[in-house]
Amino acid sequence: MKKVFFVFLVIVNLGFSQDKFIVSNLKDITLDIGQVFKPESRVINSDGSEVECSRIIYYNKKGVFSSAKSITFDREKGTLKANDPGNHDVVAVCINTNGKRLTKTFNINVNYPKIKKVKLLNGQRNIYVGNYVKLIYEITDELDNKRIVDYWNYDKALRYFSNVEVDLKSSNDRVKIDLSNNILAVEEGNSTITANFDGISEKIDIKIQKNPISKLNLISDSSNVKTGDVVNFKVKAIDKKGNEIKNMPVEYSFTGKSFDKSSSASGLILEDGRFVGDVAGKYIISAKIGNITSSKVVNVFPRNVNREINNIGNGLVNDKHTSDFWVFEGVDGRDYAVTGTWGADGKAYFWDVTNPSKIKKIDSVQVDARTVNDVKVSQDGKICVISREGASNRKNGIIMIDVTNPKDVKIISEYTKNLTGGVHNVFIDNNHVYALSNGEKYYIINIDDTSNPKQVGMFEVGKEGQSIHDVWIENGIAYSSNWRDGVYLVDVGNGIAGGSPSNPVPFGDYSYDSGAHHATFPYKSKSTGKFYTVLGDEIFPKGVNPNGTNETAGFLHFVDFTDTKNPVEVAKYELPTHGSHNFWIEDDILYVAMYTGGLRVVDLSGDLLGDLYKQGREIGYILTGNPNGYIPNDTMVWGAQLYKGHIFYSDFNSGLGAAKVSANKPDNSKANQYIE
Repeated sequence: MKKVFFVFLVIVNLGFSQDKFIVSNLKDITLDIGQVFKPESRVINSDGSEVECSRIIYYNKKGVFSSAKSITFDREKGTLKANDPGNHDVVAVCINTNGKRLTKTFNINVNYPKIKKVKLLNGQRNIYVGNYVKLIYEITDELDNKRIVDYWNYDKALRYFSNVEVDLKSSNDRVKIDLSNNILAVEEGNSTITANFDGISEKIDIKIQKNPISKLNLISDSSNVKTGDVVNFKVKAIDKKGNEIKNMPVEYSFTGKSFDKSSSASGLILEDGRFVGDVAGKYIISAKIGNITSSKVVNVFPRNVNREINNIGNGLVNDKHTSDFWVFEGVDGRDYAVTGTWGADGKAYFWDVTNPSKIKKIDSVQVDARTVNDVKVSQDGKICVISREGASNRKNGIIMIDVTNPKDVKIISEYTKNLTGGVHNVFIDNNHVYALSNGEKYYIINIDDTSNPKQVGMFEVGKEGQSIHDVWIENGIAYSSNWRDGVYLVDVGNGIAGGSPSNPVPFGDYSYDSGAHHATFPYKSKSTGKFYTVLGDEIFPKGVNPNGTNETAGFLHFVDFTDTKNPVEVAKYELPTHGSHNFWIEDDILYVAMYTGGLRVVDLSGDLLGDLYKQGREIGYILTGNPNGYIPNDTMVWGAQLYKGHIFYSDFNSGLGAAKVSANKPDNSKANQYIE
């Protein structure tokens, strides 16, 4: 009899032939919240005959490399339980006697609970002719879960209540309701709005008054800007007596015409009056209060930040994949780098990069591991820590290396306590190492005595199905990237929340829908003083292919964390058809490894709002594939680090490299000139 196991893990398909398939009663099933279901799965050939499968395992996938708790599993009983409404992916994995795996993803629909109560939270009962009414409801379901539904933020409403049909009706023609449930006041008088949610009703009485405003003055802090610059608009509302009336609801909108006739103008304007133009053109910004409007023209000119970026040196690794890297100044004053390797023989290489155009391999170490995923060097340039995954003895953990002489490095010690599940990433901050454990949490290890490291602390999100990819420490704050749980800010010595390495204290967090949060870089804008956490996705839509070109997706999320209690996502950098990996920010410039999209350099000066790629903020880029690479000419850039004026990078297929941004914009004036 087959045994059925349930675990949370990441699976790479390693070897069933393509004519075998998993069939299961998981296909097209619908469950209620709390319902328990027993899956039955088997493997068949294309002719319908059954294939023996030594074991079948299941996991609930959300985002990338991230398990979820929406569907949980009882290993002993061989059952699953539905916990959250919506559509969820459950992956079935057959492992044969040779250890090869065959996978198939099944979509499970979990019904939303029925609505029990609707409460109107709308505070605006007195409105003016021409106004739209912003309706906000609190909905309570039969399980006593409460949700806020804001129909001016309709995506959010749909995300939580996609199964709830809203029927809005007015008691008379003084109010009109459009197909998007926007309510427009058209005539003075009283009206009653009735909202019906899944058979549950709530009413609101509205008094419609004549608009007291006779004039609007639309004011901006600029009228001639560059693409990506944020313009702040404010409105002064004046009545017939010339008095200013404050706190009136303002609706902003814009139209635009691109200077380039082959392009269309695009941009973004927020409810608070902030506007940004994506492309060069003439934009008309309009403000409206009821039936009174005012407009103003903004001319948006090209940002013109383009510069040449030249690849000036390579440290080629072409017999295996390269992982992360770190560049540092040695105790002798020269510049060095260390690189890891992926899916190979546990080697880490050391390089002299004092002359970036002549990168030289000077030493290496080999440890018991398949992957040395991450490498870091202490601030004083004396200690290197490398991570281990796939050790033959399954101890994994971290290795401490003396790099006072990078030409003759020496292993000092290993540390494996609580780290046997594999260490994907590490960070050194003064006399402490922060090491990820089994992709779930990080341990804090004191290395005052590098021959005898000691654990002093640990941090975890503390949620079922928790997972973590990276941790970065700056100014006594640890920023952990926790896939579906987003970023956590933890005081490990800053003092903002009374934390220390032995007593890590979280004080802020932010998550987003994709569940693919892979890396965090804290960034204080030099030009505005605002503080951001920049959060990068990592998504492989078709899985990781170590032997060929990969398809990647995902982008960088810019979250304004100036108010740590109220983080707000304000901008993104998204390179179409390419995904992000590791990145670095310095002096308002972003250096980002966009995997197959190459090494990109992006201008972050000024306030940030909207789509940074569309705004022409790219300074330039290079593709890092090498004709002599492990996979020739295949760009798969892993990370970037600005060091002493050069951009160093690692490429999955070609090793270590160095690039330089030119001082001047390239001259393309003759690019289309014909030769006679």
